This record gives sequence, C-alpha cells and structure tokens, in this order.
Amino acid sequence: MIKLIVGLGNPGSQYEKTRHNAGFLFLDHLAVSYGLGWSVSGQFQGEVASLSSGAEKLLLLKPMTFMNKSGLSVGKMLRYHKLKPEELLVVHDELELPEGVVRMKRDGGHAGHNGLRDIIAHIDSRDFFRLRMGIGRPETPGANIANYVLSRPSSTALSLFGAAFAQVETRLGLVLAGNLTEFNALTIDGKS
Repeated sequence: MIKLIVGLGNPGSQYEKTRHNAGFLFLDHLAVSYGLGWSVSGQFQGEVASLSSGAEKLLLLKPMTFMNKSGLSVGKMLRYHKLKPEELLVVHDELELPEGVVRMKRDGGHAGHNGLRDIIAHIDSRDFFRLRMGIGRPETPGANIANYVLSRPSSTALSLFGAAFAQVETRLGLVLAGNLTEFNALTIDGKS
C-alpha cells in the first residue's frame, strides 16, 4: 500500500508552473481539492501535508532541496516513518510521454532524471512507484532540454495537466484502499 506521495520540483517563484515542477503541481492540485494545508518541515527539508480516509493516512511531501537533491528529503521521511520503498509513490515530469499523458510504473532506473537518480541513491532501492507526468519533448530538434523543462508550458498544456491531475485524483481511492494492481495499470490522457 502506498503511504507516501512525493511530488518532485524545484522551490522558488522562478520555477512555479514549469514543466519540471509537474510533481509539485500535482500535489498542489490535491491540496486544493482536499483542503489541505502545507507545513514547512526543517526535519524533512520539505513541505508536508497528510490526507486521511477512514483509518488510512497518506503523507504528501514536496522536497525543498531542489530536484537534484530530492533523495535527501525523501530518505529522511521514509526512515522517520519507517516506510518501505514499495510504499512510496514519486510523481515526476516525463519527457518521453506527450503533454497530459500520465502513466504508472513500478521499479526501474532513473532514465536520466536527476531527481529519481538521487532518490534511488538515498534509499538504496529502485522498488518504488512512479507516476510519470508527460511533458513531451521540445518541438525543435536539438533544443536545449534543460531550458525546455525549466520553461512554462502553454496554457493549453496546463489545461491538459489539470485534466490529467483530476483523472488521477478520482483514482486516488484505489491507493488508499490498497488496490495497487489496478492503480499500477493506470494510463491517462488529459485530452480524453
């Protein structure tokens, strides 16, 4: 059962609503939907919230360590709450999926994503869930990837993200109920 959802992103106003902050954007969407408030935690070097459904509690974490050091915050949270890697869901941007497409994945490498790379290094495991938020690739061949992921998507793309976030949210009950088989098969297209 997933007990911690981590959204990856970078702190600071210059990174708000950028493609690389897809994980933060998703958790902010959940916080608004469920009326949750964020608490700044020096202990976990991030912003923390929790969502309860009956006896089940789901922790939410936005690391404030910058993307490339996300594992520091995630590792502290897992150790403190005595959570296993397989109880972790990391929400991150994914270049290999079109804008607004969301896919679940369990286990695997980092595929060059520095946030995932750092988490794997700090928790010494690849056996965690990933919710891959499609941001697409630049339309111009050879374009600078770093500039692309750190730029703001179009209003159309933001609408696709919002639609995908809402569809994922409707299935969040599967996580809280421990129905990971169905949740793990999740593929969403924000266009539909």
